[in-house]
Amino acid sequence: MTQADVDEGRRKIDWAREHMPILADLRERYLDEKPLDGVVVGMAMHVEAKTAVLAELLAEGGAEVAITGCNPLSTHDDVSAALDATDGVHSYAEHGVDKDEYYEALDAVIDHEPDVTVDDGGDLIFRIHEEYPELLDGIAGGCEETTTGVHRLRAMDDDDALRYPVFAVNDTPMKRQFDNVHGTGESSLSSIAMTTNLLFAGKTVVVGGYGYCGRGVAKKADGLGANVIVTEVDPRLALEAHMEGYDVMPMNDAAERADVVVTTTGNRDVVTRDDFERMKDGVVLANAGHFDVEIDLDALNEYAVETREVRDGVREYETPDGRRLNVLAEGRLVNLATPVSLGHPVEVMDQSFGVQALAVERVLEDGYDAGVHDVPDDVDRRVAEIKLDALGIETDDLSDEQHEYMSSWQHGT
Repeated sequence: MTQADVDEGRRKIDWAREHMPILADLRERYLDEKPLDGVVVGMAMHVEAKTAVLAELLAEGGAEVAITGCNPLSTHDDVSAALDATDGVHSYAEHGVDKDEYYEALDAVIDHEPDVTVDDGGDLIFRIHEEYPELLDGIAGGCEETTTGVHRLRAMDDDDALRYPVFAVNDTPMKRQFDNVHGTGESSLSSIAMTTNLLFAGKTVVVGGYGYCGRGVAKKADGLGANVIVTEVDPRLALEAHMEGYDVMPMNDAAERADVVVTTTGNRDVVTRDDFERMKDGVVLANAGHFDVEIDLDALNEYAVETREVRDGVREYETPDGRRLNVLAEGRLVNLATPVSLGHPVEVMDQSFGVQALAVERVLEDGYDAGVHDVPDDVDRRVAEIKLDALGIETDDLSDEQHEYMSSWQHGT
């Protein structure tokens, strides 16, 4: 990378930094107290401007930071170069790597022998467990950013295979209710719109899954004038989507009506051969889940008679009967893996990364057993308080009498 690349990456990082008041508040204390002095932090994240602000914050707190990407297509090379030029940070992330190169970069991070891991999707944690078990006893703990990673970690924990404590950052309110809903919702639809240059208003958008990410995509699509259909396997979430005013039906039925399909489940084979056979000509298929398994691309490749790149980030699959199905970003995370994607809005990631930074501190301070742990409530609340203060928003406080009333079981009619 050239100095021009480093300068451009720095420009992007500085812009993000200006709009992240939570990390700015933490930075004042980190520079003064150096709470991470001597700590090695290994990170596997989407290496773009907002993530860079977090990595630099940890370094400013005294840590040695080694970072790589958690998705082959989500790294911004100029940002990675700028990070690698920062004191205390080593960046091994590169855009467009193949599978072997991806794992080589993870290994390069692990070679620093981290005391704490910060993951988005769980690949760094699993790589350490599978290939470097001798390092496990020296790791104080970790943090997991996203829904898919937490699911994998909980399955690992259920099998008694997780050897150190990990905070489920994804599941804490300051992440889940904002990053997943507003971040995924806005960034996914923005990326689809910029990649295709197509309109949402008047179109039928099918949202696969109605978890927090699916809620966000549905809500934002509805706000843009789309007709929204939700598909679900959980009866409670299906009922919730129905009561929010969306049509709810199986994917097979929804596929016939779809102009755009966005998957948000974290599971595989959400859109399959049966669905491809029913879809309209020109449908757009996008995945907002972490891994590229939600749209069955193997089945689509077998079904198609021809494929071609019709636009940067858009691959057209022609079916035997002449229909054209368009897949964005190779079925990878659409808000981060298209050529024009920028990821979640800066202000949203400020909240999530504020939780990440404080969780790194907490896992070093307190003795947690191996397994998946909720982020302590005081950490989550502190991030909300910093954000409200930055926005100039004041709230009420409970009186002593109200505190007593809420903590007592003796009050009645």
